Amino acid sequence: MSELSIRIARSGDEGELARLDRETWSTVHAVVPRPAHDSFFGERAGPREHLVAEYGDRIVGYVRLGFATDLATNAHVRQIRGLAVAEEARGRGVGRALVRAVVAEARERGARRITLRVLGHNTAARTLYESEGFVVEGVQPEEFFVGGEYVDDVMMGRSLV
Repeated sequence: MSELSIRIARSGDEGELARLDRETWSTVHAVVPRPAHDSFFGERAGPREHLVAEYGDRIVGYVRLGFATDLATNAHVRQIRGLAVAEEARGRGVGRALVRAVVAEARERGARRITLRVLGHNTAARTLYESEGFVVEGVQPEEFFVGGEYVDDVMMGRSLV
């Protein structure tokens, strides 16, 4: 593979991001049904809210950055609202590069904190986030019923100042 680059998404990336979303869907990290359509961007999450990882001209990952809530009193907090890495790019540092890039982007956009939610059984993601300075700030036991089992919702966060 060529060198990894990370950039803000463009509207023309939508089809490839939708494909990646469908291909990487799993009950290890998803609480919603498998996406079945070619739309990816939404009203609250357009291209500007996504960073994409590319090897050459192929998108191999993305991370979605949003606000934690719609409240003005909470506008200093950003939240990772999704992260996916193509199967063929796993184990090559793509997820770590996306996490580092989204932390830098949140900081650049004026955030003081960044948070995320991850399913308790997603140990690979939790290990990655912890290695990048995120700590568990709360757990909602058995919050979701996914793939035939009850799964904890783990809230993690870190300071950006």
